Amino acid sequence: MGQARAQLLASLAATYLVLVSAGNIDNEIDMMWGNSKLVTDSSGQQAIALTLDPNGGSAMRSKNTYRFCRIDIDIKLVPGNSAGTVTTFYMISEGSWQSHDEIDLEFLGNSSGQPYTLHTNMYAKGKGGREKQYRLWFDPTQDYHTYTIIWNRDWTLILVDNKVIRQMKNKEMNGIAYPSTQQMRVYASLWNADDWATQGGRVKIDWSQAPFVAYFRNYRAISCTSYQTSSLCAEGSTNPMGWFNQELNDSRKQQLKEVDDNYKIYDYCTDTKRFQNGFPHECEAEK
Repeated sequence: MGQARAQLLASLAATYLVLVSAGNIDNEIDMMWGNSKLVTDSSGQQAIALTLDPNGGSAMRSKNTYRFCRIDIDIKLVPGNSAGTVTTFYMISEGSWQSHDEIDLEFLGNSSGQPYTLHTNMYAKGKGGREKQYRLWFDPTQDYHTYTIIWNRDWTLILVDNKVIRQMKNKEMNGIAYPSTQQMRVYASLWNADDWATQGGRVKIDWSQAPFVAYFRNYRAISCTSYQTSSLCAEGSTNPMGWFNQELNDSRKQQLKEVDDNYKIYDYCTDTKRFQNGFPHECEAEK
């Protein structure tokens, strides 16, 4: 899976102190490969359609790179029998794969009538293996829903429809790798992963259902660097950038607890079969 992801990377990078972007998605996104195209959806809004068929998948990426940011995008996933397909939304650095950083959301398809699995992970300095998985509390194929990555020097958050589902704290002081030094670019793709995606690869893609299509719209990126003093990044700001310095309040902490209690289906920090000799150090540090 990692090597396939590496093929998506390009060598260009740019530096931005403060970047706020929102508008036509084609002004912010580059099509990469496969059948990716700009469309007008049923509501009349501009969207990008990524397609998977027997000829292959498709992908897109942000024109800009970011270091510390908030990224929002609306996604409508492949409906019906999506078994074997994976729709992704993630950020990744563009240097050496052995030392790369990545914040990962992968939507694992399933047989008709079965729920999607949202698979999340984070790599820092080439080290990953921090998987947590969730069932969503809605059907993500019936309408668009907003998926968000908030990444700053202190922690990384993943939100769904503005509800926090995962937090990853910066514990570099404890010797735990965290993505803090490399710029990252946003990517999205739709591809064939039926060797592992659905029930561990036991359920394969039904190509008679092709083409499989996922839709993306309303891309928004707000970026700050650690040395930026703009009021957009100020502590307590009512602007979304205020997330860069605020601790989670009681309401957000309760959201995390509710998601853990009701929607989380896998946590590497509780996988005793995988870690028979003790859990990774960050599992204790995140508490």
